[in-house]
Amino acid sequence: MTDAQQWVEENMGGMLTRYPIRRLLYEEQTPFQRMRLIESEPYGRMLLLDDYVQLTEKDEFVYHEMMTHVPMLAHGNPRHVLVIGGGDGGILREVCKHPGVEHVTLAEIDGRVIEFSKAHLPSVSNGAFDDPRVEICVGDGAAFVKNTTEKYDVVIVDSSDPVGPAQVLFSKEFYTDIRNALAPGGVMVRQTGSTFLQPDEQKQAMEILSGVFEHAALYLFNVPTYVGGLFSCVFASDTLNALTTTVETLQERAAATKLAGRYYSPKIHVAAFELPGYVRENIAR
Repeated sequence: MTDAQQWVEENMGGMLTRYPIRRLLYEEQTPFQRMRLIESEPYGRMLLLDDYVQLTEKDEFVYHEMMTHVPMLAHGNPRHVLVIGGGDGGILREVCKHPGVEHVTLAEIDGRVIEFSKAHLPSVSNGAFDDPRVEICVGDGAAFVKNTTEKYDVVIVDSSDPVGPAQVLFSKEFYTDIRNALAPGGVMVRQTGSTFLQPDEQKQAMEILSGVFEHAALYLFNVPTYVGGLFSCVFASDTLNALTTTVETLQERAAATKLAGRYYSPKIHVAAFELPGYVRENIAR
């Protein structure tokens, strides 16, 4: 905070972004990270972990819808879902919109993020933590995947960037453990950062995941408070090629689940995999 706590700053890849704020609502140093909740003028409540914006009330739906509905509708019939990270509950909220889901497990290393989000950001989870299909496991997500005997149709890795406790969630060993935890036809996705400020994340993830899975593809969308232009995720599967899923198939599946996204749509889903030249060049170099 600067200027008598009227601004909050985020430094990402040498780009300094300042947000005007009304007040600091909460601050805590958990065993894993520094957690702050800010009331901002343009974006409502903002959750920051170690001084990086994780979500805002105004635009979190973009990230959570695209992280969730792309793999869920590409799969077509996901019944068992694993979310690694995601303690704010936004991914859970979107997963629980799919009536065919029988069980969803959330593995979050920092239990304080869950407690904090339920108390101070209830609109993000929108009651999903109380859904009877949801199981919460507080602990290391990498260890959970390595040791689980369950098989999952979809695994969503909703972690922060590869620093601190999240670093292990970007390793080949971790991705191999996810592959082993997937049911036949299973899909995984993970975020891989800004295409302008974090290009090495996309290149590294595509190299590793292409070596672990039969199919890996990058897809893009824009979240205003994630600085650096287009934001990226990687979709990986041994059986599903994300690039061959048609709009018509996705429309049928979305209609069957009565899904109406604020950002996500079947046409946006397909378009998200159409990469600009600079992104294709980066992951190919």
